[in-house]
Amino acid sequence: MPEDSHHLAALFVEVGLVIIGLAILARLAKRYGVSAIPFYLLAGLAFGKGGLAPLSVSEGFTRVGSEIGVLLLLFILGLEYTGEELSRNLKAGFGSGMIDLVLNFTPGFVAGLLLRWSLFAAILLGGVTYISSSGIIAKVLGELKRLGNPETPSMLSVLVIEDLVMAVYLPIVAVLLSGGSSSRVAWAVSIALVAVATALFVAIRYGEKLSAMFAHESDEIVLLSSFGAVLLVAGLAQRLNVSAAIGAFLVGIAISGPMAHQASRLLTPLRDLFAATFFFFFGMEVDPRTLLPVLPVAIVLALITAGTKILTGYWAAKRAGCDKRSGLRAGLTLIARGEFSIVIAGLGVAIEPRLGPLSAAYVLLLAIAGPILAKRAR
Repeated sequence: MPEDSHHLAALFVEVGLVIIGLAILARLAKRYGVSAIPFYLLAGLAFGKGGLAPLSVSEGFTRVGSEIGVLLLLFILGLEYTGEELSRNLKAGFGSGMIDLVLNFTPGFVAGLLLRWSLFAAILLGGVTYISSSGIIAKVLGELKRLGNPETPSMLSVLVIEDLVMAVYLPIVAVLLSGGSSSRVAWAVSIALVAVATALFVAIRYGEKLSAMFAHESDEIVLLSSFGAVLLVAGLAQRLNVSAAIGAFLVGIAISGPMAHQASRLLTPLRDLFAATFFFFFGMEVDPRTLLPVLPVAIVLALITAGTKILTGYWAAKRAGCDKRSGLRAGLTLIARGEFSIVIAGLGVAIEPRLGPLSAAYVLLLAIAGPILAKRAR
């Protein structure tokens, strides 16, 4: 028992120091009027494995907290939109989503072939360069108070289509890595598509009724109901090889009316706490010693795909009737890569060891540059 008590005390001290450190970084970011995300990432890099002063923070606790942070970021982003708005944006943004796929998958795929990787490894690198970080972008939009901007719905449609593409892409990759047959691939993709279609239908058709059913004057009841629903739906989505993040986003879409405002007010502080943990843990997972050999390739790839994302956002915003300035803001905000890219790299590192370090360097560059450029896009 004394040993367990000592371990628990050490855990509390470690986590407390980390959170106080993050608070100091957030204060500095606020003082200079910039996003805190790059500060969190660099702190994780400094105190992670291979960093200047590695910390032995409980990995299990930090990982769970960081995953909850992503879910809450997407849930609160979903609260900003109704089911009808989502349906309308998806229809209007389908063309932009396909342009996004072509422009941003191709550079990674071609780079993999030029590096003489296998065809499968090149496809994985294409996935890394394709998808933007919904978590980082949601955080940036909230920090910069741009959720109500005219270009935000067009960006949202691009992000949702990316997550829907991932709902098909990830099951295929997982089955192929396990040596599965074409019938297993077809089965996994079918389950993912049915799960996404069902969730979209419920969110759009029955969102108002569900909100009325769970609404209550008690903050405690709304907090527990909303948070529990986010975790439950995200867990079920992940179980079906669909993105847990898109499950959380659809819960936010389904909640509307007064309950949406109440849930946003209650869960925003939790979102900020766990989101900071996510970005810090993300930085901790990257070993700086593995970055230098792949840095030149990562920089070239980051420059090319930053340009293609700017084109994507600009095109999407212009199609939605926004002006040139709004289009540029949309493109610069979409630059950030993050959680999905790391997940894809983690899946493929067994078949191509260089995929991990290259993806980490690439994501770190754009995860830091994205929020900074989005801030400057006024």
